[in-house]
Amino acid sequence: MSFSGTVKEELAAQISPARHCQLAELAALLHFSGGVCEGGKHLCLNTENEAVAKKCFTLFKKAFNIDTVVTSAKGRLLPDGETELKVMQALHLGGNEGVPITLEAPVSSLLIKNSCCGRAYLRGAFLSVGSMSDPRKSYHLEFVCGERAQAEQLRDLILGFEIEARVIRRKKYDVVYLKEGSGIVDLLNVMGAHISLMNLENLRIVKGMRNSINRRVNCETANISKTVAAASKQIEDILLVRDRYGFENLPDHLRQMAEVRLEYPDAALKELGGYLEPAVGKSGVNHRLRRLSEIADGIRS
Repeated sequence: MSFSGTVKEELAAQISPARHCQLAELAALLHFSGGVCEGGKHLCLNTENEAVAKKCFTLFKKAFNIDTVVTSAKGRLLPDGETELKVMQALHLGGNEGVPITLEAPVSSLLIKNSCCGRAYLRGAFLSVGSMSDPRKSYHLEFVCGERAQAEQLRDLILGFEIEARVIRRKKYDVVYLKEGSGIVDLLNVMGAHISLMNLENLRIVKGMRNSINRRVNCETANISKTVAAASKQIEDILLVRDRYGFENLPDHLRQMAEVRLEYPDAALKELGGYLEPAVGKSGVNHRLRRLSEIADGIRS
């Protein structure tokens, strides 16, 4: 199962004990996965997602103490009459006194005014239209909305939890998305996907350690390359001085430096200083090697 599927499986198993939270999540499921039939008179559930359908049925049972009736021919979700009207009134969907049922508009702010209800609504929205990329490859979580107003409401709700979210137009859909790993972790926590959150954090730690090791290796490799290149240039200069100028014409401290460098071509500057008599520090070695390079440059010119 994909990481996104695992998150949905965890969210589908959660049922809020409070009725107001059940209504908020049910509203999200119907707004994003529902529809209307028979001229806008009845609710329908237009989804092949078994987890969404099962969650809808469970929430109807919990919040309204009714058993839903599904007619495959028309996608009917609720029985006729007073019970269905009661549901639509509780979810602020219209449907009474000739007012058609509407699912395209944003959900009523009354249903998500509490923080706990906002969390439940986000849970239902992710179950319906949410997805998440494999965090081993990239960090990306999104909600694909059919209406701009719904996407903006969803984005504002996420921002209310101090999580960065944006809306982008993709073909005929408006997509609410998050691309920061920390923001996705926070949103999983808000929705209540705590097991998935811990799995994601573990993956982020491993990925972070791997990146840190790679950076360190790259840095050390670059330093080694610079050291090797510098040593090669020093030896080239010293050989030129020996062949064209002669070590016997050098001051004793430079002659000794040149001989030690040729004897220990792979040694670091600090190590080279220990081979001199008397020993000198890294800066002293660097100064003497630079003086030899100047003599070599003079020979070349």
